[in-house]
Amino acid sequence: MAAFPNPAGQNQPLGQPQLNWLFLDLNSYFASVEQELRPELRGKPVAVVPLMADTTCCIAASYEAKAFGVRTGTQVGEAKRMCPGLRLVEARHEEYVQYHHRIIEAVERCIPVSAVMSIDEMACRLIGRERPLLAALELARQVKASIREHAGATLRCSVGLATNRYLAKVASDMEKPDGLVALTSDIQEAALLQLTPRDLPSIGARMEKRLQKAGIHTMKQLLSLDREQMHAAWGGAPGEKLWYWLRGEDFNDAELEHQKSVGHSHVLPPELRTPEGCYAVAHKLLHKAAMRLRTARLWTTHVSLAIRYAVPRATAASQHNSGIPQSAWSQGLAVIECQDNQTLVEALKKLWAARPTGANFEKPFYVGVGLGGLVPDHLHTLSLFASLDAESRRTRLSGVMDSVNRKYGTDTLCAASMLLAKAAAPTRIAFTSIPDLF
Repeated sequence: MAAFPNPAGQNQPLGQPQLNWLFLDLNSYFASVEQELRPELRGKPVAVVPLMADTTCCIAASYEAKAFGVRTGTQVGEAKRMCPGLRLVEARHEEYVQYHHRIIEAVERCIPVSAVMSIDEMACRLIGRERPLLAALELARQVKASIREHAGATLRCSVGLATNRYLAKVASDMEKPDGLVALTSDIQEAALLQLTPRDLPSIGARMEKRLQKAGIHTMKQLLSLDREQMHAAWGGAPGEKLWYWLRGEDFNDAELEHQKSVGHSHVLPPELRTPEGCYAVAHKLLHKAAMRLRTARLWTTHVSLAIRYAVPRATAASQHNSGIPQSAWSQGLAVIECQDNQTLVEALKKLWAARPTGANFEKPFYVGVGLGGLVPDHLHTLSLFASLDAESRRTRLSGVMDSVNRKYGTDTLCAASMLLAKAAAPTRIAFTSIPDLF
């Protein structure tokens, strides 16, 4: 069992409670940027969509749309029925990235940004005179005002203050939109008891079911677990980390500071719903994921491929959110630590050869590629089966391709097997990443 150190500097002086972190969460970010850019959308229910089609899903909704029940992931056709006056806006990812950088600049007029968690979330460590409660609250108000003045007059954010970054994130979710909540050590437990386990950032649907099977349904039951019980409930060290975090402990964990996976997926356009088209798009997705991997100075140890096939409704195992009855297949492959295209493409070829065949696997309509088990550059270990020169040559070649593609476009240098898909799989933006603008 892993052991975690007690945080340094927890001896608080008499007087005001002390806080260590400020966490900022932009409210309805994509929709808010569209309302900032287009005044006629302000005060109106807005949904941001990847393309204008009733079968796709909303990727963001304004608070006016959320009042009608429209959420991220709501199918567009359903969203239009729920909210008759809904204004649909096709996503403009370049704008969201540009505003992201403007927001960081606005925040850093007040306090340095310690960690960018996603395109709409960031965390700032409080030091010295920033830590007392009243000073932290005033700093949070200054950050909010700076965003309105220097990034966008209509942009709003919720800010959480707490003794560690995790609880600051929890606090930022407690009051939306435009909230400001401080979880000081004296009220921390009482505030957490007002939540449900699902309200915690690290507990999704699968983890909630796992906890319920273990008899844990409430925050009171969760908080009553000791460190070993939390470790057992999560099946490993993440549970023990959460035990410390929920008690306000603030420690550095370098393992958490890098991405654990990189991936891309795409619903195939009708003209590419063939084995050849599917493979071309998979190859392009792998190319994009590999570029992100190298930009982040990461190495992968696992490659995965997922394909969904359109099948007759009577034989479908499930239904895609677009309404297509589907049969799904996925498989992964362990690889030596790598980040070069050649090794990754070899892995993709092996996975592609392993895909199923038969009547239910002839019409692919969705493909996804993932790179997992990521290792940061400073922890990378050379393969025992490859020389330094060989690895260096592969890495340099991929690096040269990246440089050309960044300058002239992501498809300037690519494998011939990608040519069929050059116009497909355009860059999308995820809430958990901020892609470079090539």
